[in-house]
Amino acid sequence: MAQLMQNPLSVHKFPLQVRIAEFSSAKTLQWPPQMLRQKLRNNRISAVLEIGQSPVISESEIAINDSNNGSASGVKSAAMSPGVMEVDSLTEADLKKHGLRHTRRTKLVCTIGPACCGLEQLEALAVGGMNVARINMCHGTRDWHRTVIRNVRKLNELKGYAVVISMETEGSETYMGDLGGAASVKAEDGEVWTFSVRAFNGSLPPHTIQVNYDGFAEDVKVGDELVVDGGMVRFEVIEKQGPDVKCQCTDPGLLLPRANLTFWRQGRLVRERNAMLPTISSKDWLDIDFGIAEGVDFIAISFVKSAEVIKHLKSYIAARSRDSDIGVIAKIESIDSLKNLEDIIKSSDGAMVARGDLGAQIPLEQVPSVQQHVVQLCRQLNKPVIVASQLLESMIEYPIPTRAEVADVTEAVRQRADALMLSGESAMGQFPEKALAVLRSVSLRIEYWCREEKKHESMYLPDIATSLSDSVSEAICNSAAHMANNLEVDAIFVYTRQGSMGSLLSRCRPDCPIFAFTSSTSVRRRMNLQWGLIPFRLDLSDDMESNINRTFALLKARGMIKSGDLVIAVSDMLQSIQVMKVP
Repeated sequence: MAQLMQNPLSVHKFPLQVRIAEFSSAKTLQWPPQMLRQKLRNNRISAVLEIGQSPVISESEIAINDSNNGSASGVKSAAMSPGVMEVDSLTEADLKKHGLRHTRRTKLVCTIGPACCGLEQLEALAVGGMNVARINMCHGTRDWHRTVIRNVRKLNELKGYAVVISMETEGSETYMGDLGGAASVKAEDGEVWTFSVRAFNGSLPPHTIQVNYDGFAEDVKVGDELVVDGGMVRFEVIEKQGPDVKCQCTDPGLLLPRANLTFWRQGRLVRERNAMLPTISSKDWLDIDFGIAEGVDFIAISFVKSAEVIKHLKSYIAARSRDSDIGVIAKIESIDSLKNLEDIIKSSDGAMVARGDLGAQIPLEQVPSVQQHVVQLCRQLNKPVIVASQLLESMIEYPIPTRAEVADVTEAVRQRADALMLSGESAMGQFPEKALAVLRSVSLRIEYWCREEKKHESMYLPDIATSLSDSVSEAICNSAAHMANNLEVDAIFVYTRQGSMGSLLSRCRPDCPIFAFTSSTSVRRRMNLQWGLIPFRLDLSDDMESNINRTFALLKARGMIKSGDLVIAVSDMLQSIQVMKVP
């Protein structure tokens, strides 16, 4: 058992020792992976790693049963009644056109805003590859967000998509106002602007910006540097007049509604005020209640300082909605987040590297290494991670990205982040569909190149299980991923009720796609955030053979797999690994 629990991605060696059961006799052979693969191709057999019944066999001893001789674990070719299987049209079309091994593994997140909030626009994004629709409670009214949520739900129901809905809180940081309704305003070099905490009747005076923090005028000092949206625009404080602060623009740029504000004194970030504010504001709690009522899939918390905030929110969600499985995503965007990073990620259901705000609190040259560290840590802890902010910033105004932006996207794909996120590019940009198309095409190309050229660096994956049952599931998934790479199988099928084994397989980042079958609509959506998982909704039985037969019949009927494809199947209903050809 101890050998079985080790990480096979780092310790498993071929040739594989195989125990063959043939009626009442058995013998041991040494088969290299290519020979084993050929035998699997030429004979309809299944390899089963059985756990639970004694004796327990090691990961290098896999019982092979010939299904042509009536094995119970073989796949029967008898016709099955079709049943119902939910899969989106984009996935189906991609599988038919490009085949199993050319599917996109990196998931794509689109922030929904005025540029893409209609039903037809949302469908265009879904067709273009959007896996997650993000709504940001910094902008818009709850009624507006409710309409977006229901449009996405309608799209999922009518078209079979599994688009995830992620709601993001505003947080207790300092923000600008809504710019009097303008989509953006240009601040020119040398201009003097007024930052005020006053409430204005009617339209704002020219060159005036409202600030959401009442103590702003008291906290800043003449000579402080005011940084907007992580450095997109910079001002110097030149005068204080009661509730108004006069600032001169030193770095011109585009001011956007609800942009984050930080201020620096003598080259250091002023953090005393932030430390006194709660992570979740009173407005955030009302927004969270709204998200629970609307049944969002994830709630992302801004400016997380500690794991206790995540735990408190999870308890609150559980108390308010006992049947809910809403996940909590921690936004990593502050120095406080980095100080408590591992505890925060362990407590959360995922993380987001919000590089824009993070770059306003740490030196810019540190952002790439922090991104890589967060991505690797999330994978080790089996938490999905989103790389966000300024991926294709120029496409807010232009139809093509800069080459540097493409290189940035490439690096995130090579780090094997679960998802990449568009912010202003989709929410208010002029070319949301083109920006999404760039993310999709770059992801596909770089993933394919890395697989073909073996450019991915191996990563040590520590044991994360906390019980014997979890340890068994973890070992099965590690072994299945390792076998899939060595045998060059076409796909891994995972049958999972709660999505846990799908998540464990995603963590391993195998070369082949992972077909994840579940009975739960909400679990199907949540799995759509994770790297490499193609989620299907299918009524599952406790009979593993029946599930496999049904999926083979349904997928073949719709042209998504073909006879002769080599598949590994695992399940959390029957802890086993089965290797088989599609009949």
